[in-house]
Amino acid sequence: MNLFAFGLGYTALAFIRGHRARFTGVAGTVRAAGKADALAREGLRVRLLPGEEAAVAGDLAAAEAVLVSVPPDASGDPVLARFAEALAAAPRLAWIGYLSTIGVYGDRGGAWVDEATPPAPRSPRSRQRLAAEEAWLAFGARTRRPVHVFRLAGIYGPGRNALKNLAEGRAKRIVKPGQVFNRIHVDDIAAALLASLDRPRAGAVYNLADDEPAPPQDVVAHAARLLGVAPPPEQPFDPSTLTPMAASFYGENKRAANALIKRELALSWRYPTYREGLAALLRAGEGGQAA
Repeated sequence: MNLFAFGLGYTALAFIRGHRARFTGVAGTVRAAGKADALAREGLRVRLLPGEEAAVAGDLAAAEAVLVSVPPDASGDPVLARFAEALAAAPRLAWIGYLSTIGVYGDRGGAWVDEATPPAPRSPRSRQRLAAEEAWLAFGARTRRPVHVFRLAGIYGPGRNALKNLAEGRAKRIVKPGQVFNRIHVDDIAAALLASLDRPRAGAVYNLADDEPAPPQDVVAHAARLLGVAPPPEQPFDPSTLTPMAASFYGENKRAANALIKRELALSWRYPTYREGLAALLRAGEGGQAA
């Protein structure tokens, strides 16, 4: 199977590297020449955008699966804007996966949401994501391509986790009473994408979230216990001390259910909660520089 990935970022690369044997060819896009060179040394066929649109169109003609992790902007989805015609004409294309966010549900005051919950995004970023989801699903219906939307919780994994933040002195234990977040280990995202490739369902929308939405300060405290270090002191939530993006995350409080994807694709998470995920990351050497 030939895979093309729009946006060779953290999640797409984890999927490709973890399941490379499943693909006869892998190509994708980046925006920086230095990153393109580094990934080419891994054997990936890398296209720079903007600049190599014609080469991308040629790659799409041979693609059987397309993964989209490029974020939208105020103008809409950039992949559809540039490559809708090439995607519609791709003769072998049998699966499209679009990576979105559970942010499209907005703030639910800590209540549970599932895929039947009507989206109600609050931030401009999440409203753009919902518009992109709708555009991709409409494209799939119009062209009869199996489009799948994956709404991701907060992504963590190697190099991006509470253990590393503690080791680097960047961890904060911010307390906002009642606040919880879902997370998802990047390896579980990769497993879900692979399962969807094996069992495509046109128009599917799935939540990719762990089994236990939890207060963020609890995750930091647990990571500190694993490392045998004192956790950073608790500090009350104060949006004036955070970046606008970080503050916006705390403005939304919900619990994302994951039963649909588990049932349809016969999945079980390798890391059902942050505890299993952090323990595995510690065994792999994450946080080794904590003092």
